[in-house]
Amino acid sequence: MPVVTLTSDYGMVDPRVATIKGGLLSLDENVKIVDITHEIAPYDLQQAAYIIRSAYSHFPGGSVHLLCVDNMYREEVKSLVYKVNGHYFLCADNGLMSLIFFDIQPEYIFAIPLQNKQEGSVLLYPVLDTYVPAALHLLEGGLPEQIGKEFSAPVEIKLPTPAYHESEKMISGEVIYIDHFGNLVTNISRELFQDKILSLHGFTIKFRNISLSKIYSRYTDFIAHWADERSAHGRVIAIFNESQLLEICIYKGNIHNGAHSLFGLDVGAKVYVEFYEQGH
Repeated sequence: MPVVTLTSDYGMVDPRVATIKGGLLSLDENVKIVDITHEIAPYDLQQAAYIIRSAYSHFPGGSVHLLCVDNMYREEVKSLVYKVNGHYFLCADNGLMSLIFFDIQPEYIFAIPLQNKQEGSVLLYPVLDTYVPAALHLLEGGLPEQIGKEFSAPVEIKLPTPAYHESEKMISGEVIYIDHFGNLVTNISRELFQDKILSLHGFTIKFRNISLSKIYSRYTDFIAHWADERSAHGRVIAIFNESQLLEICIYKGNIHNGAHSLFGLDVGAKVYVEFYEQGH
C-alpha cells in the first residue's frame, strides 16, 4: 500500500514536522506517514539528494514523497510534483530533483499552485497549503493535471562527477556525503571502477597520506577471527556501499572518531584511485 514519506531540514525540536503530520491526518485519518529523516543540514540539497535517492525505492510504488528542504516560500519559486519510477515527489523548484535523478528522466512534472492562501496572510512554507492536499490527491489516485499545469523548465543543478585520466590511469573523485558513523561516501561508483580495472591489474586508493589496496564487500569482511574482533576497531577500510559507491570507513567509528574527523575530510575532499599494470 502506498504511503506518504517526509524528508526535511526542519529538525525535530520545532513544530513544523508535527504540523505537516497533523495536516495530513486532518484530511485523512488513515493515511500512513513515514519519516525518512528530518536531520538534513539546513538547505543542504546534496545531502538530501543522496539520502532520498538511497531510500525512496524501498517504499511501495505509488508512494508520495514530500521533500521539504530549502523550501521557504517565495512567490517566484514554484511547487512541483514529479513522477519518477512510479513514485511521486513534491518539492520546491530548487534543483533538488535534478540531484536525485541526474541519470533518470521524470515521467512528467507539474507545477501546483497554492491551495488555501488567504489574501493578506503571511506564508513561510508552502507545505500545508500545497504539498499536503496535493499528496493526498495523488495518493487517492487523482491526476496531477487536476491540480496543476505541466511544467518543462525546472531548475537544474549538476552533481560533481568523477573523472578518469587516461594518461595517469587514475580516477579522481570526491566525498559527496558523510554518514552517521563518520564514513566518507564518494562519487566513485562500482561500475566506473570495474570498467577501468578490467584492462589493468591492480589499484591503490589514495586520500590525504593514506593508501588502500583492497575494497571489501562488507564492513566486517576483513575480520578473520571474531575472537579478535576488538583488535580491529579503528582499522581503515574501503567498501562499495548499498548505493554501489566507494566508501572510506573506520571500523566501529562514529561521527567523532570516524574517517570524517580522523582524516579531516569534508564533503568535496578529493579521493583518487590509481590503477597499474601487472608487475607494478
